[in-house]
Amino acid sequence: MKILGIESSCDETAASVVEDGRNVLSNVISTQIEKHIIYGGVVPEIASRLHSENICYVVQKALLDADCSLEDIDAIAVTYAPGLIGALLVGVNYAKGLALGSGKPLIAVHHLRAHIAANYITHKELEPHFVCLLVSGGNTLLCKVNDYTEFEVIGKTCDDAAGEAMDKAARTLGLPYPGGVNLDKISKDGDKNKYSFPRPHVDDNPMDFSFSGLKTSVINLLHNSEQKGVSLDAADVGASFINAVTDYLVDNTVSAMKIAELDKLVLAGGVSANSVLRAKIKETANKNKWQLFLPDLSLCGDNGAMVASQGYYEYMAGHIADMSLNGKASENINDNYTKNIQL
Repeated sequence: MKILGIESSCDETAASVVEDGRNVLSNVISTQIEKHIIYGGVVPEIASRLHSENICYVVQKALLDADCSLEDIDAIAVTYAPGLIGALLVGVNYAKGLALGSGKPLIAVHHLRAHIAANYITHKELEPHFVCLLVSGGNTLLCKVNDYTEFEVIGKTCDDAAGEAMDKAARTLGLPYPGGVNLDKISKDGDKNKYSFPRPHVDDNPMDFSFSGLKTSVINLLHNSEQKGVSLDAADVGASFINAVTDYLVDNTVSAMKIAELDKLVLAGGVSANSVLRAKIKETANKNKWQLFLPDLSLCGDNGAMVASQGYYEYMAGHIADMSLNGKASENINDNYTKNIQL
């Protein structure tokens, strides 16, 4: 079964054809990074306009690279939530038009579910049950994946996401967009113990995350030093900050694994490409004798392949959307839009 996956939730216009949820036949991504660098971050209106300009070409290229036509596609999957609402609507409306015109089933895919599915492509042997630490620019959560379309949230961020905190730290240090990637690069030779940053704790639910305090602490450190005329080494600040963020993520993951009583751990999301996080997760998994699954670096960021992969499992579960499908800026991972049909 061939699924065409379309992704436009932020600043990547992407499309992919994936067979049976795991075999990638094509994966085309049009990035907008160069357009947003001058603003220091993604400008939603510009992102939406660029998606509109690029989506036809990207989808056509995905079909061409897969050596197939729209007639060969069994269903069309699209990211509908969460993300920038204007950007999402470009992908959703394009997919709806494509599905309506071709008579193909339309599948609504939750962006976070898709990030988890990136691991099904990298690790063709991976099957639920497992615990997933999902870390991205807009979301941070720990969930137990009971089935391909059944998720149990163990912990989530109460405010900022880990990726957002890293981006803010990078911007305060004067690093160009994308902040998290550049922060990781400059921090490789830094002293992770040079500066002390807090390890937050959420009283109401110890498994939840809160990164707003961490973000504020690095901003205060840099502003106070600037006012005193003290020069700080960016590599040391970055390394110390990343060390604090990743310690926090790993500590909660260890607790989540105990709660879930599982020995299979999956890492997902854009921040799963961070070198420090990957190293710490590997070390922790080895220490606890867990099975660990990391997405290929090429699949950590937003892409159409992960959407098509999750779209396959949504389709197999009978989760088919209709023309009432709309984009949503926010949506719980358990609230995926579905119209159940009997296949």
